[in-house]
Amino acid sequence: MLKRAVRDIWRFYRDGFRSMTLGKTLWALILIKLFILFFVLKLFFFPSFLGGKSDAEKGRYVGTELVGRGIHH
Repeated sequence: MLKRAVRDIWRFYRDGFRSMTLGKTLWALILIKLFILFFVLKLFFFPSFLGGKSDAEKGRYVGTELVGRGIHH
């Protein structure tokens, strides 16, 4: 029952997007935007705080951050 519903939904969207001409362009823009959001922005705005640390140092850092944030909230 669930398998059939998932298959029917998949076919509905697949057939709908095949017949669209503008849809393919819009999906390309969506994928480019997602790439920019998740990969490019991560490189510049989200530094790796745990990079280059040993497992013990990572554990201490995460524990300190969790306890520190728990006290302030």
